[in-house]
Amino acid sequence: MTTPPGSRPPAGSHPLFDALRADAVTSIEQLRGHYPAPGANAFRKVRDRLTEDTRALVGCASLVFVGSADSAGHPDVSPRGGPAGFVSVLDDVTLAIPDATGNKRLDTLQNVIETGRIGLLFVIPGRDTTLRINGRACVSTRPELLDQLTSVGKPPVSALVVAIEEVYPHCPKSLMRGNAWKPENWLPADAQPTSAQVTLSQLDLPDLTLEQVLEDQRDMLANRYL
Repeated sequence: MTTPPGSRPPAGSHPLFDALRADAVTSIEQLRGHYPAPGANAFRKVRDRLTEDTRALVGCASLVFVGSADSAGHPDVSPRGGPAGFVSVLDDVTLAIPDATGNKRLDTLQNVIETGRIGLLFVIPGRDTTLRINGRACVSTRPELLDQLTSVGKPPVSALVVAIEEVYPHCPKSLMRGNAWKPENWLPADAQPTSAQVTLSQLDLPDLTLEQVLEDQRDMLANRYL
């Protein structure tokens, strides 16, 4: 069955999940019973606006992961990348993220239009410092705003505008545990399927070849990168 553009495939069967959910944690109180209480600073470090230092972190980040959900609660996390500072700080409580060329599904933009909410995780390659920002969001096509957002060489078609409600530095332990910036601990290139191999298996089209997928990816990187 072909899924029409913009719709979601039917939900599949999840017997293992359903079995594990039978005795899953069902209350905040029950969950808290398994963990020690957080320290006061874990809450104290949350601010509702950028400081000089967190503004600098946004300016150093070349990668941000954008979390959103549609009105039915279907979640999505999508990466955005660009030169350091590609996310513009408009003021201490407002950010603008230019929308670069992608697969044109527009999942994040559609989710933001539906719910007006967003979650961000800023990453700086080579550093273990990350920054989380949560807040309200909208999609803007205002020309005078887009003309300011030329980090990828030209104004974007649209931009995500974020009204900051929470900003706080995230614990670096996950990047440290994952050896994210230690090449000596990275898997060899042939230990994983290539991007083209994954795409081919996901599409599952009998007449499509790996070479055709590779050619499309080469064309995308050469001519449709920005």
